[in-house]
Amino acid sequence: MRPTARDLAEAAGVSLATVDRVLNDRPNVSEKAARKVSEAIERIGFIRNPAAVNLARNRVYRFCFVLPQEGDQYLRALLMQVDAASQAVRADLTDIDVIQVPATDPHAIARSLMRLTAEDVDGVAIMAPESPQVRDAMARLIERNIKVVQFLSGQERLPAADFVGINNFAAGATAGKIIGRFLGGGPGKIMVIADTMMAQDSIERRLGFDSIINEQFPALVPLPSLETYGDEKRARLIIRRLLESHPDVGAVYVLSSEARAPLMAIEDVRDPKNLTIVVHERTPFSEEALKDDRIDVIIAQDPGHTVRSAIRIMRARLEQREPIASQEKIRIEVLLKENL
Repeated sequence: MRPTARDLAEAAGVSLATVDRVLNDRPNVSEKAARKVSEAIERIGFIRNPAAVNLARNRVYRFCFVLPQEGDQYLRALLMQVDAASQAVRADLTDIDVIQVPATDPHAIARSLMRLTAEDVDGVAIMAPESPQVRDAMARLIERNIKVVQFLSGQERLPAADFVGINNFAAGATAGKIIGRFLGGGPGKIMVIADTMMAQDSIERRLGFDSIINEQFPALVPLPSLETYGDEKRARLIIRRLLESHPDVGAVYVLSSEARAPLMAIEDVRDPKNLTIVVHERTPFSEEALKDDRIDVIIAQDPGHTVRSAIRIMRARLEQREPIASQEKIRIEVLLKENL
């Protein structure tokens, strides 16, 4: 069995109270006693258990999810999963809060992050588009000793933060392979739709998608990404213009997590059943569209798993433990009508 604090006190020849003071950097410990405890730690292989210490002190973990204000069904699914997780971990002395920020305003996101202090929160899971302002604000959170998880969409050059989500390059490559095979290798054009190409997940998906199309299906032409900015009116306008200008479009790849507005815009111009359509994330809308053949494939990640993973990682970092990599790996799920 792992040595306990009582075993450590016996090995060091000091009282349990002295061991407690040394382990927790409390005053009134002589240099000689501190040295004895340190030597005994090495000798018997004592490992401090921060979780047990926090439980004994009734310490409450305070975590926060920073999510976009704007969104559709997938955002609602995330909020529901955060609420469910919040109820589940309350017994483990963990409080979870949600802050919603305007995703298209990096300065507003940065201001919201700057207001968070170590007195308010222990860890933050942040879903925000790539921008220098947000990246700098996240770096300052880390400097304030707040644990940071990049949630679903990351920022470049922030190695001190953990990331929770699928491998987006691989997800985009998967979409490219599926569309290339479904179209029989071409020729033809592919319409690519995103909320914004400022999002790191969209950038990585596009890179993965293009790498497969260009390498394995050179007869297919992926068109420049359309950005809807989550605006249904804009989506209808730009998608109509592209489809009217390119009647030889044979497939559509929706990079973003919400497919409802793009698909409704496509239906105004073309019958989606005559196109190969691949989208991201399982929502009530995308599931129904998959069932009635308006969508061919959904590339999904489990929102409940992502939320629980972010919480486990923040807690592990606070307790100075390494997260279990295999447990926190988010799988890429490929959903067809036949395997729902």
